Amino acid sequence: MIDKKISVIIPCYNEEGNILNMYERLIKVLNPITNNYELVFINNGSTDNSYKIFDYLTERDPKVTVIELSRNFGSSQPAYTCGLEYVTGDCAVLIDGDIQDPPELIPNMITKWLEGYDVVYGIRKKRKGSLIRRIGYKIFYRMLKKLAYIDIPLDAGDFSLIDRKVIDALNLLPERNRFIRGLRAWVGFKSIGIEYTREDRKAGKTSNSFMDNIRWAKMGIFSFSYYPLELISYIAFIVMLISLIGICVYIISYFVYPNAPRGFSTLIVAILFLGAVQLLSLSIIGEYLGKIFEETKGRPIYIIKRIINDHRKAQIDK
Repeated sequence: MIDKKISVIIPCYNEEGNILNMYERLIKVLNPITNNYELVFINNGSTDNSYKIFDYLTERDPKVTVIELSRNFGSSQPAYTCGLEYVTGDCAVLIDGDIQDPPELIPNMITKWLEGYDVVYGIRKKRKGSLIRRIGYKIFYRMLKKLAYIDIPLDAGDFSLIDRKVIDALNLLPERNRFIRGLRAWVGFKSIGIEYTREDRKAGKTSNSFMDNIRWAKMGIFSFSYYPLELISYIAFIVMLISLIGICVYIISYFVYPNAPRGFSTLIVAILFLGAVQLLSLSIIGEYLGKIFEETKGRPIYIIKRIINDHRKAQIDK
């Protein structure tokens, strides 16, 4: 048994089929380690019967806190941000409510934390589920690794244990387009990964569509890479070379091959090519402008509707 407090943050969106199972597995792995822990469920605007299960758990177990957000704020990142700003533990475990990441890995994470590591993250060595989805994730993580200006571990998701000083560092970051696994790498500190197999979800359906995953991938890349902007310069240089070569070839062909095809077809091809390059460049610039637009508005990342079993308020009242 250890005397340090462990917080667990569990974002949930329409996970009524997984909440009780997650709770039971968490207390099963935590009780042999410490009696000093808190389970913080973030209800990210669920529209199913999750609230009934949350009410049941909070009445049954005072160590369970439920933070209800006023609506669904998109991906799990706002929910994790809310949890990190709320928890009071010496460390926090981040784990999705769909139970695809195994709670049984938490004792190993705690062991590494007690050995002196400030961040212990899970590495998805294998992933069950759709083959297309598995391939897509593999490609994304390798692209992000290649393009990012910081070292983001391969196949490392949000599932992790982070020390209190890392929590405090993350809470200081003001940005609103948050990519937790990237921010976790950006703040630094001593880190280590633990490999595991990511299961397919046991109940419910994923709320992330194909386009949601594309947007998610773009957020990660545009938040931690300048390479797309540099790509515009490379494309412009290549187009300039192609144009110079084309001019030279055209002039030579005019004198050497007087009957060579010329006219509107050549002009249309050139216009379409240059137009495509310009649209690509504008789309890349637009992605960064969109990020700037969101940041400058300064809207809150999330809004809390209510907190059930507010541990922080109870501590203040004491």
